[in-house]
Amino acid sequence: MTESMALSQRIVRLRTALRDYPPLLWSFLYFFCLLTGYYVLRPVRDAMGASADVEAVFPHAMIQWFTARGMDLGEFTLQALFTGTFIGMVLLQPLYGLLVSRFPRRVFLPVVYLVFVGCLFGFYVAFTREMPGRGAAFFIWVAVFNLFAVSVFWSYMADIFANEEAKRLYGYIGAGGTLGGLTGPALTKTLVVHIGVANMMLVSVAFLLICVYCIVRLAPWAKRAEQLRGSVSGDDAMGGRVLEGLRLIARDPLLRALAMLMFFGVGVGTLLYNQQREIAQLLPEDAFRTAFYSNIDLWINLLVLIVQVFVTRKLLTRFGVAPALMIPAFAILFGFGVLTMSPLPIVIAVVQILTRAGEFSLGKPARETIYTRVDRESRYKAKAAIDTVIYRGGDLTFAWVHKGLLAFGSSVVFGVGLLVAAGMSFSAWRVIREQARLPVEKQ
Repeated sequence: MTESMALSQRIVRLRTALRDYPPLLWSFLYFFCLLTGYYVLRPVRDAMGASADVEAVFPHAMIQWFTARGMDLGEFTLQALFTGTFIGMVLLQPLYGLLVSRFPRRVFLPVVYLVFVGCLFGFYVAFTREMPGRGAAFFIWVAVFNLFAVSVFWSYMADIFANEEAKRLYGYIGAGGTLGGLTGPALTKTLVVHIGVANMMLVSVAFLLICVYCIVRLAPWAKRAEQLRGSVSGDDAMGGRVLEGLRLIARDPLLRALAMLMFFGVGVGTLLYNQQREIAQLLPEDAFRTAFYSNIDLWINLLVLIVQVFVTRKLLTRFGVAPALMIPAFAILFGFGVLTMSPLPIVIAVVQILTRAGEFSLGKPARETIYTRVDRESRYKAKAAIDTVIYRGGDLTFAWVHKGLLAFGSSVVFGVGLLVAAGMSFSAWRVIREQARLPVEKQ
């Protein structure tokens, strides 16, 4: 079969999917705009994390507190930022649980996104006036925004699509996000030098407002799917306790396995991210550091798009989640093995690109299909706890682990990372084993 014939067949399959599943187009647009808006902001966040200007990152009171005790806060920038992010996640988790428990989806989803939009207007003012401490506030906020907004997105998709539909369609939806992941860094790389960092906030606002519109357009299909699952109105509030998500994780073997997979997966990513920061610190200005991170994001999302178009759907529909979970795990094991022997900057960048591309193109779609087979509380509450508290708990843990290991050299950092990657592989195997025990469709 020629490449043109193969491409024609894929186009025909896409047209058929769009015809048979009307919500697919809105889901595609929703994820495209969400990740475009996020990736417009992510390089700015990363540049703040790598900034040598401590006063731009932290408030004066915090700098003075460290100085009075003989410590240079600049030596602990990422550790302080990850600690603040984890605290923010823990504090916001009960609020999110309250929203999910007390309000129907049509209310709390738009509210979450509109709150994010309001925050971006606040950051526009902070960056325009160059307020001290803007870097830390923005770094923590973007991390919270990404995890909550993306977690809610996939929970919403699991409301709309059943398991077999998810296997067929999540590749297309994920490709929409990947295109957004390409568009966002390209916009930032092109615009930030000309219009400045502050105006990138307004660019992101425009995309998030489109997300709100997509949520409203998708509501009828989500309501219909819930009615098929047994909900009377199709738009009931979930009820239950605010912290039910953490209790579900403690009780359910599958959710525990997913939590451990998230924890160790974040661990390898954090170790790589912190080493990558050592490279970015050599660049002289925030705009150049922002462009540096934009280039990495562009390469990651380009690779993700290729895998999603040619591999993800075929793997999920023919073989289920097992290969999509294990291939990234083994690739990370191999990458850390190479880094242990040769921790060169270019190798770090390449492994970072391959690691995140494997996660976004294979690992994450595989995990998200599993959530279509569990109940609503697990989809919204437990999943949100895994995607936020567990995720940022891993960030916090391995940010400080990295700080302790750095004194022994990069090879030691990646040697420990090899053990963390082994824990990730074992956790992926446990997820595969536990999800196999689920019924094909769990109502």
